[in-house]
Amino acid sequence: MHTETYRQLDRDHHLHPFTDFKALGEEGSRIVTHAEGVYIHDSEGNRILDAMAGLWCVNLGYGRQELVAAATAQLRELPYYNNFFKSTHPPAVKLAEMLCRLAPAHMNRVFFTGSGSEANDTVLRMVRRYWALEGKPDKQWIIARENAYHGSTVAGLSLGGMAPMHAQGGPLVPKIAHVRQPYWFGERKLAEGRDTSPETFGRECAAALEAKILELGEENVAAFIAEPVQGAGGAIIPPESYWPAVKEVLARYDILLVMDEVICGFGRLGEWFGSVHYDLQPDLMPIAKGLSSGYLPIGGVLVGDRVAETLIERGGEFFHGFTYSGHPVCAAVALKNLELMQAEGIVERVRDDVGPYLAERWATLAGHPLVGEVRSRGLIGALELIDPDTGERFPKSLGAGTLCRDICFDLGLVMRSVGDTMIISPPLVITRAEIDELVGLAREALDGTARRLAAREQADGPAIMIQPSIEESRS
Repeated sequence: MHTETYRQLDRDHHLHPFTDFKALGEEGSRIVTHAEGVYIHDSEGNRILDAMAGLWCVNLGYGRQELVAAATAQLRELPYYNNFFKSTHPPAVKLAEMLCRLAPAHMNRVFFTGSGSEANDTVLRMVRRYWALEGKPDKQWIIARENAYHGSTVAGLSLGGMAPMHAQGGPLVPKIAHVRQPYWFGERKLAEGRDTSPETFGRECAAALEAKILELGEENVAAFIAEPVQGAGGAIIPPESYWPAVKEVLARYDILLVMDEVICGFGRLGEWFGSVHYDLQPDLMPIAKGLSSGYLPIGGVLVGDRVAETLIERGGEFFHGFTYSGHPVCAAVALKNLELMQAEGIVERVRDDVGPYLAERWATLAGHPLVGEVRSRGLIGALELIDPDTGERFPKSLGAGTLCRDICFDLGLVMRSVGDTMIISPPLVITRAEIDELVGLAREALDGTARRLAAREQADGPAIMIQPSIEESRS
């Protein structure tokens, strides 16, 4: 079928996730037809560098025939069976063992789900079940962070701290509170204009967590949930002072630590799990995305010994689960994915080679007049767009981030916008040459965005003056 035929069928029958349905219907969808390595291709013949690894998930890149073969072999042998009714199957057992071998030493159980959202639903149920079995049924409050994303199910959006989602999702799950996120550039430097160091701000955010615990009462607080690095919130890398200070706070109170590893897990930060990078010992770790490199849907919760032993020894039946928990084909693909990552040294490569190289090349964009901050950690990065005349955000009416994202697509690059924050999370197999291409396209997109914004300002009022970027002026 031709592109327009696909678009019309899509318009007539398909409701997309996180989409303004009317606006998309008027504009039409991009039809992605095939992919290889770090590139996707659309129905109009465009080759596009996918610097978001799909949705943070295609860690091994596209077109890995070993994963296709693993799925095919399992489909022939056992396409489906459940893990209910005292039954299981080899792929689920083998994957569980491997995950616990890769996880921190105190985590030796896994509960399988079909996605990260389901994993965080499971966390909510498991945390409250644990405390009830411990004889502390009043410990039900879960503290999360403002602007956090923990999925879009009712429990997931309740745990998350995104106001637009809350506005559409009520009534929310009760007894979930939110505290300040460790977003120094957006919340301290821009929003408040205060000249506080990131390290001081990180400690202040940890103090806000402690204040919330004391407000709610330690005897009522069950857990604190957070990502090592906030992903969908804008690739927010906490100040170096933040996690050590949070560890000190949690050590003073009897509260579980839940590290949402859906994005950071499986090599994204240069360790198997982001909590290892930050030297944390979580009680529960939701996982998904990179577990199968996105080839098939699978998620889970890695459970620390403290929680698992109580659930096993005192629990009786845990009334929770999903039809596709530990699906044999998904588990087989995830197992092969992890085997390939080990055999090819992917995690070490991110830590020692392409992660540092991305940091070096990404930092060159700091000289662009539209960029207020550049940050990266492992293979995740962000650019903060600002008005070069004021050093502040552009008016929302200009839609600077959306404009930059669309220009990226036109140039052959997927770079996501979160407001006026541009973020990347490329496949872990990206090469140095492809990183060079990524950064070059990002710079072109910034220059194109500057020109378009200047034209809009001229049409609406006084023009903003955009000087060429450092790299452009040198050439």
